[in-house]
Amino acid sequence: MKLLAISDLHLANPVNREALAGLPHAPEDWLILAGDMAERLEHMRALFALTAERFARVIWVPGNHELWTVSENGADSGNGSDSLAGEAKYQALVDLAREFGVVTPEDEYPIWTGPGGPCVVAPLFLLYDYSFRPDDLPRDQVIAWAREGGAVCADEMLLNPAPYPSREAWCAARCDEAEARLMALDGAPTVLVNHYPLRRDLVHIPRIPRFIPWCGTRRTEDWHVRFNAKVAVSGHLHVRRTDWIDGTRFEEVSLGYPRQWDQKRGILPYIREILPGPPTMA
Repeated sequence: MKLLAISDLHLANPVNREALAGLPHAPEDWLILAGDMAERLEHMRALFALTAERFARVIWVPGNHELWTVSENGADSGNGSDSLAGEAKYQALVDLAREFGVVTPEDEYPIWTGPGGPCVVAPLFLLYDYSFRPDDLPRDQVIAWAREGGAVCADEMLLNPAPYPSREAWCAARCDEAEARLMALDGAPTVLVNHYPLRRDLVHIPRIPRFIPWCGTRRTEDWHVRFNAKVAVSGHLHVRRTDWIDGTRFEEVSLGYPRQWDQKRGILPYIREILPGPPTMA
């Protein structure tokens, strides 16, 4: 019995969809889906159906790609009448997940009682607020600074924060809600799951270093301590790695685009073991 995790499946790509279809059954294990699964609801439905059938429990948090406003008929413009934006898109995803019994950030946090437990598995939807930018860079210069480095995120065109006035406001609201729920756990050990890394010093993207403003919020940098995290799970960076900070293990669990993983190995070796995992810091 294991608690497993993967993120950034990017199922718009047929290579990744084919690899997912070959995922074996693991009826005793739990699987965390840590965001950036797909942009379109039809791909999300197929994902939830497949994983819910093959794992004992599935837990999902959204990444930025799930939240993009895109046409469900396959066009990329996001201008079709079937397009959903912002909170409406997120709620549609939550409703879809619940059809298959998939746990979302809106549901009661499940308790892992298997090896490495007991602990609360807390799926979080926190977004980002551009505060991971350099200390001396004003907010109103972030886009220009990133563009100079060829790193402007497509969210600037496709991630509509409606009804919030900005992505920062949506992030603040999500952090407020999650913080209150985590405080109510009263120190219980946790596994914190968020698409974005909780700390700025966990962002290692040497190919596109100026992408960092779209990678999280400084507000969460001490949450692993405040909320007694055994493990913090994230994706987004497409740089698989394990870090230890303050006795907490941080796992980046991305698969990524086909060029970023060895297709001959299949998808299974890229699913990371969260619990029981290694017992102590390496």
